[in-house]
Amino acid sequence: MLHGRRILLVIAGGIAAYKSLELIRRLRERGATVRCVMTAAAQRFITPLAAQTLSGDRVYSDLFSLTDENEMGHLRLSQEADLIVVAPATADLIAKLAAGLADDLASTVLIASNKPILLAPAMNTRMWANPATQSNLAVLEKRGVTRIGPESGPLAEAESGLGRMAEPTTIADAVEAHFVAYALLRGRKALVTSGPTEEAIDPVRYIANRSSGKQGHAIAAAIARLGADTVLVSGPTREADPPGVRVVHVRSAREMLSVCEAQLPVDVAVCAAAVADWRVDVAPQKLKKKGAPPTLTLVENPDILATLAHAANRRPRLVVGFAAETENLIAAARAKRAAKGADWILANDVSAASGVFGSDSNDIHLIDERGTESWGRLSKRDVGDRLAARIAQFFDRKAAE
Repeated sequence: MLHGRRILLVIAGGIAAYKSLELIRRLRERGATVRCVMTAAAQRFITPLAAQTLSGDRVYSDLFSLTDENEMGHLRLSQEADLIVVAPATADLIAKLAAGLADDLASTVLIASNKPILLAPAMNTRMWANPATQSNLAVLEKRGVTRIGPESGPLAEAESGLGRMAEPTTIADAVEAHFVAYALLRGRKALVTSGPTEEAIDPVRYIANRSSGKQGHAIAAAIARLGADTVLVSGPTREADPPGVRVVHVRSAREMLSVCEAQLPVDVAVCAAAVADWRVDVAPQKLKKKGAPPTLTLVENPDILATLAHAANRRPRLVVGFAAETENLIAAARAKRAAKGADWILANDVSAASGVFGSDSNDIHLIDERGTESWGRLSKRDVGDRLAARIAQFFDRKAAE
């Protein structure tokens, strides 16, 4: 049930808007409070009065209403919600959200929010299949936006096909499922590292590696979706900060270690960052060409995974590391788990042939005290979800012991 849950329902302009009235009823039957935001186009299909009557709360629609901004601004609308549901989610509103546009109250609320967003798409079959729509959905999925539907069935203009908004009961079920999943790691604190580190050579140059940060960011987002208070310590990356995650940006391995140690104690630490093994004895000024190339003196960097795994009484209950290898993958990962003192190691092949660096997929082998479990090729988002679920299972077993 949804007792005490606060749902912000964004209703966009499509014929499926009539189903939103039934959705309000179904959510309230399950104990949720519902507040509505309607686009101008939505009001051509249903009236704000109808939504207000069913929700028992006023309906918001005007970005430039001074009264609304004084009493209930667009930031508070999202801040006071536990979940934002967009139903129907039209191709236009999906495109705005993907592009970061904010030209009305609905799009501004969505852009300004740090709360989870559930889309219930509804549109013509050809609009749904359009590459632009699919590209926009892929962008939003990477940002942690989830969706339910669409379904196949009769559409407007006497057509039929994929694009029909999910039924209100189905959407209400998805809302309940969201909160069930969200409770799995509630009350837990998680620490995740991601991205490369940059080690300065002189004031303008550095050494680094090819890590994109995509996998670490996906893991942090997945753990946060299960309700954990999640801190992501990220090296330099082009990845957007995951929703619902506190992010600390660093550059060097020593900076990353310092931030990680400051976060302890935590329940789980996932070290997905590709930390440089060595740093350079930094030159105070830019090195100049003087014929022969300069000699760089390398100094070993601190081992963040091993440090966290041996943090005595501040050690996380579960320490997870990565073994990115180009050869002898499983053997090297098993040796790393033993040497570092990690509970789990996720091994992945990062050789040129694997195409892992910078891509959206990964081929993972989980190594723990029981052996090796191969997950096969998955999207990095799916790897994050699968790891988050395994972490939740770990704490469930510990609670039962």
